[in-house]
Amino acid sequence: MTSPQLVEIHRLLDSCTPEERREVFLRLRQEFPIHKIETDLNVKAEVILDAISQASDLTLRGIRGIIAESSFFYNVVRNLDGWEFVPPSGNQPYDCTIRDTTGPVRIQVKMQRLKAHKPMMASEAARRFRTDMYAVETQRTRSGKGARGEDTRPYRFDEFDILAVSFQPSTGAWDRFLYTVARWLLPQAGHADLMNKFQPVPVRPNDDWTDDLLEAVRWFRSDLNKTIGGLA
Repeated sequence: MTSPQLVEIHRLLDSCTPEERREVFLRLRQEFPIHKIETDLNVKAEVILDAISQASDLTLRGIRGIIAESSFFYNVVRNLDGWEFVPPSGNQPYDCTIRDTTGPVRIQVKMQRLKAHKPMMASEAARRFRTDMYAVETQRTRSGKGARGEDTRPYRFDEFDILAVSFQPSTGAWDRFLYTVARWLLPQAGHADLMNKFQPVPVRPNDDWTDDLLEAVRWFRSDLNKTIGGLA
């Protein structure tokens, strides 16, 4: 039950000017951290946000990817009934695992690729792709070499089950995703076991992509094998 004192504080705040409310906020801000990371890093959130605002495009790309992963959890995963969220341990090729009584499903979260601060169209990534589709980059952020000198950036088709693509770049909304089955993605030319660097993504759901995660899970578990469309 709200105390009379708190009710009065709310009334006074409602009657204050924006400048007065900001002064109250700044005073309380000295006492209350916004997030635990302020304590972990021993720095104010304002300093962290200022550093992000001055970051390079490459750094911002990584930050946006992390936000997409967090948004996927808060807007999609935690609203699933009958599913358990299993965060990955160590350096895994997927971002999270969800599990029900049938078993686990591994999910990789990516964002629509940006080019010149705008969503990249699929045809800009490869001429063989359609002009009315977006592009998503399906490879690791960092390059490296395997034991035999092979490029470790491409994903193998057995490394995750569902690809979730954030549509924030084109919609402005962090809760908009399209999903497809990982094994349906386009393979790399000459390497049938590796995913192509770029994949075409439709503007809206179709027979290959859905905005319902559980429908994508049903597709994955159906053992249906095909390849997504998107070639010109």
